[in-house]
Amino acid sequence: MEPQRHVANILDLSNELLCDILERIEADPDKLVSLDRRAYLSVESFSQPPRQLPNSQQTIGNFRLACRRFSELGAMYQLPRVTTRFSQKGLSRLDRIAGQPHLARHVKKFCYMVPYFYVEGRERVREVIPTLPTHILGPHSLHHFISKVSEQKRILATGFDSAVLGRAIRAFTSLQHVQILRVQDEEDGALLQYIRQQPHLTQFVELNWTPACSHCTKTVGTALMASGSPCTQFSSPMLSPQSAFLLAEAPSEGFAPLAERLTCLTVHFDDPYDLDVKMRELSGLFKTVFEAARNMQAVHVGFPSHRPLTLRLEQIFHNVRWEKLLAFGIQAWKLDAQEIIELASRHRDRLKGLRLRDVLLKEGSKWKDVLGWLRDNMPRLDWVSLRRIGYAKHFDEQWAVAGVEVPDDPPGGASDSDSDDDDIDLLDVTDDNDTDTPTPNDEETSSSDDFDRHSNSEASEDSNLGPPAYDIDFPPMSPDTPSTVPWCNCNLNGDGRRVYPDTAEDLGDNGTFVTNQQRKQWENWVVRRCPEHSSK
Repeated sequence: MEPQRHVANILDLSNELLCDILERIEADPDKLVSLDRRAYLSVESFSQPPRQLPNSQQTIGNFRLACRRFSELGAMYQLPRVTTRFSQKGLSRLDRIAGQPHLARHVKKFCYMVPYFYVEGRERVREVIPTLPTHILGPHSLHHFISKVSEQKRILATGFDSAVLGRAIRAFTSLQHVQILRVQDEEDGALLQYIRQQPHLTQFVELNWTPACSHCTKTVGTALMASGSPCTQFSSPMLSPQSAFLLAEAPSEGFAPLAERLTCLTVHFDDPYDLDVKMRELSGLFKTVFEAARNMQAVHVGFPSHRPLTLRLEQIFHNVRWEKLLAFGIQAWKLDAQEIIELASRHRDRLKGLRLRDVLLKEGSKWKDVLGWLRDNMPRLDWVSLRRIGYAKHFDEQWAVAGVEVPDDPPGGASDSDSDDDDIDLLDVTDDNDTDTPTPNDEETSSSDDFDRHSNSEASEDSNLGPPAYDIDFPPMSPDTPSTVPWCNCNLNGDGRRVYPDTAEDLGDNGTFVTNQQRKQWENWVVRRCPEHSSK
């Protein structure tokens, strides 16, 4: 008689091996990027919720049905990230998740997708719809818009969103990251565009982001403070200054502990009117938050590329020094060279990444002075991002000659056809009428059809930069070319002299404008990385 062969049984597998399998199914990209890496801000804060593998949530759900042991192991992988839209359907599903403690306690990231609000008193959609060309909106648009207006008013009047958010964030006992994104479906986009082309229609209907952002930021902030949430990261790529004003009104006993827990803050402000004035009025709030946030490790504060801020840097950052800061970024700012140097100097002992996107130097300042100081005084700096840096005078002259008119609060964020990536376009996420299908356990998921990336018009030009340009200029740094590796002999010409500059004076900075080729070379030069053997 032949000996009986042992048949492998999945129940014989160790918990460690099963968890490894579940991690591959869930494939959470947020786990792969640390705070000090160049890709962090794009992956964690500025990109849309990642597309999951087909049926990954359903696969893990089915795995959990096998037995009690599998149910407990699979729970932490089934719902690490919750994405919810401000709608009756989305909020109801969020409420059901909050009612399942065995799942809710494993949620680590909450993404709140907020649509434009129909402004009160201007929601007479019924009078507008008949005037719209048939090719813009489908045959059922009248019912669709009337329903959306009624739903928004009902949610706001009853406080349904506030109550659900309070229950959910209280139930998310492992929450680490809260993200607020602007969402726009095709019908809203078509209506918004048509109204902008027909100004007389604004007396009938208006879609506005500011009240939507303000309301949702306030409700989320209130829920975080009331629940004592362990959340340490907040991000929003299209934040209204008005929403920050509302947070400033919060009781200090709830606001201060929330600020103290912050390790990462990544925000991009936009407003069609008087952005400088509004940010100046927020200066005190920034001082309160930044002085309380003693555990900060990554900070990014940005503004629209076409409307850079003109305030001094310290009117926002108030000479604060963060002992644990690893990465710092600003976007779209007119500054003096010394302002950048002084802020970097306060963090020279720990800072590994510095992002100066769309930063324009004022007259009397030169980039060679900034870059030379960074190279000589920032020994731990691993990467520098200088995309679209330049000079304020040249920038102003270009816009004056071009006579470009940028519409206020455009539906997809402020677009920039001359940019070499499309990060601003990604500030809106397209949502197809909330058509996502609930999983067997009623959790909200993000299917591959729920989100559409905008195309990158300059992808071919940036093909040598590493990851796609929608990564908001934070592609991962190559592990093979750390900043400690000296420039190699390939940079020597036939006479034995280096092809690349030895000193800041050799950078070719003309004090007028910076070419894309120059800024790429300068990024490598600052961190002493070989331009031939490093990947951006």
